Formats: sequence, structure tokens, C-alpha cells
Amino acid sequence: MLRSGLTAVACVDEAGRGALCGPVSVGVVVVRADTKPAPLGVRDSKLLSAEQRLDLLPKIMRWAVHAVGMASADEIDRLGIVPAMRLAGHRALAALPLVPDQVLLDGSHDYLSEPAQTSIFGADAEGYAIPAVVTKVKADLHCAGVAAASILAKTARDALMIEWSADYPEYGWAGNKGYGAPDHLEALTRLGPTRHHRVSWSLPGPA
Repeated sequence: MLRSGLTAVACVDEAGRGALCGPVSVGVVVVRADTKPAPLGVRDSKLLSAEQRLDLLPKIMRWAVHAVGMASADEIDRLGIVPAMRLAGHRALAALPLVPDQVLLDGSHDYLSEPAQTSIFGADAEGYAIPAVVTKVKADLHCAGVAAASILAKTARDALMIEWSADYPEYGWAGNKGYGAPDHLEALTRLGPTRHHRVSWSLPGPA
């Protein structure tokens, strides 16, 4: 992309789309023509251990301009998961100190560009024009910038789930990070949802 004359490409990936609770998180890493090679070991966050991701995190933050945006469980319930991902992505892009020429988005679906209808987000997203978006399936496997964005999104979200786990230890969030692991499902069946759960989803609960 940079060879085609672009000066800054925002590489974007998300974490938490399929979780039962907690926010959806979108990471952005900006790659420019003068950006040095990515830190050794950067690859798709799903292929790394938690320890490896945490080791890479400060290296990524020093390597490139970056940001993370989130949309809460309440926003997911009110807007739906795809609009909430868009909101999180807009927040991340708006937090950058520069406006990229183009966005490279992992996957096949452009969830960042505004639909034709009026924005449903209100003030959080107003005033920010999303650059042209290019989607690429498995971009996190082929582009170091997208892989780095996936690590940013994952570590930021994991940190929140670990923090909240102290108040809700029965749900096992420190380990399962809010996904549908057996210990999480068992706690939901026994105790019901917390304020961090996506209650619009089909969650198990007490009989």
C-alpha cells in the first residue's frame, strides 16, 4: 500500500467480538514509509500466549503510532455487535495524533465505514471521517501492522477482564476473559449475568 504513494496506513483489528461479557476492543497501528520493521515475534495475537503478548506490548507501543478504542457491553446491547465494533474503531482512529490515508482492516467485512443511513452513534463518532477502508482476509497473518493491532486490542481488553474478575471471581474472567468457557457458563447458570454481561445475547441463567 505504501508503495502506491500513501504516506500512512492504519492497520486495524478487533478483540472480544464473540465474548459473552465485557467490551469489544479495536486496536490501530499506523505504518508509514519510514516505519522500521516490526518487533521480532509480532504475529496474530491468537497465536501467542498471554505472556508473549505482554512482552511484545511495550515494544509495539514504542514501534509505531497506535491507539485502542472500546465499546461497552451496554453499547453492544443497545446498538448490536457490528455497530458497536464500528463505534470502537471510530474511537480508536479518532484518538490517533494523525489522520491516515487508508485503513487496512482484518477480515472480509468493512464494519468501520458509516452505513448510508444517519449515524446512530451521536457525539462519540461525529466529526470524524473514516479514510478509505481496504479489507483483507487473514491480514493479521500477513501484515505485521495488523498483527500488532490485534495484540493491542487483545491485551487492553484482557487487562479489563482481569481487573473486573476481582469483583466477580466466580465467573473466571481472569482465565476465560469473558468467553463461553465451562466455568463461565456454569457461573452464569448459577448466578445469572452481571452488569458487564451482554444481556441482549442468549445467555444461560438460573432456572
